[in-house]
Amino acid sequence: MTPPAYEHKISAPSDAARWARELPRPLVFTNGVFDLLHRGHATYLARARALGAALVVALNGDDSVRRLGKGAGRPFNTLEDRMALVAAFGDVDAVTWFDEDTPEALIEACHPDVLVKGGDWPAEKIIGAREVLARGGRVESIPFEYERSTTRLAERIRQG
Repeated sequence: MTPPAYEHKISAPSDAARWARELPRPLVFTNGVFDLLHRGHATYLARARALGAALVVALNGDDSVRRLGKGAGRPFNTLEDRMALVAAFGDVDAVTWFDEDTPEALIEACHPDVLVKGGDWPAEKIIGAREVLARGGRVESIPFEYERSTTRLAERIRQG
């Protein structure tokens, strides 16, 4: 069977330089776990994409998620499944992953014009902010529109 069309958006971290050349500018970059997708994720990705002409999303690899201390049994979904779900969003142009604790190497490789994280991240604490700003780019912390949390959702599911 042929994979769904959105799966062409998934590519290896080594393709970061290609995105810098081929995706339209301004290029927006964000990263996260994106485990149990909810309305907050959908809204966040739409708002991030609205800041530029293309959106690259980098997901924490499974071991990276475990090191973040998100809770027992996390991630719930494998990296491959999480990437496929994020790639299915129309607002997303490219999806990749990183196994390190931060996406710093990817940010350096793809040279985004806009670097974004969710509202719980002050702009000055966002990994890669200094480098993006030094190249004349922007760093944005997108405010939460819906108070949603994968961790709280997981707790509700566990409680039944």
